[in-house]
Amino acid sequence: MHLRTSRTTALLTGLLAVLTAALAAPATLGTPAAHAAAAGRTAASGACDAGQLCLWPKGDFGGARRTYELSGIDIESCVPLPKGSSAAALANRTGRPVTTYQSGECAETAEFDTYPGGGSWVPRSPYRVRAFKVWER
Repeated sequence: MHLRTSRTTALLTGLLAVLTAALAAPATLGTPAAHAAAAGRTAASGACDAGQLCLWPKGDFGGARRTYELSGIDIESCVPLPKGSSAAALANRTGRPVTTYQSGECAETAEFDTYPGGGSWVPRSPYRVRAFKVWER
């Protein structure tokens, strides 16, 4: 009987530890924005200045960086990337939310995600980004 009590105690202790860890994790851990924030900055991602949206054609911020600033785009309008191009990594430092789209027309029938503007670094987008929208707030 003593063996059974020890096993039960060990099982309950293990379950309590798992439950405690799960409750301590942010509720939004599965969202792209949370992954972007959790990814943090690397030396390569630091190349995106405040006020810019930076897009890279390869994951982990690889390839030639393409930058966009608020002065050069229409707020809340679809901005397609140049024909034949796409992005696999991005950094949003515009100060405004940005939605990226798998579709080149910002269609919501394909994949899309919104990233906060306070500083989001996404080393590997879950899809090829072909267009984006910058939101007022």
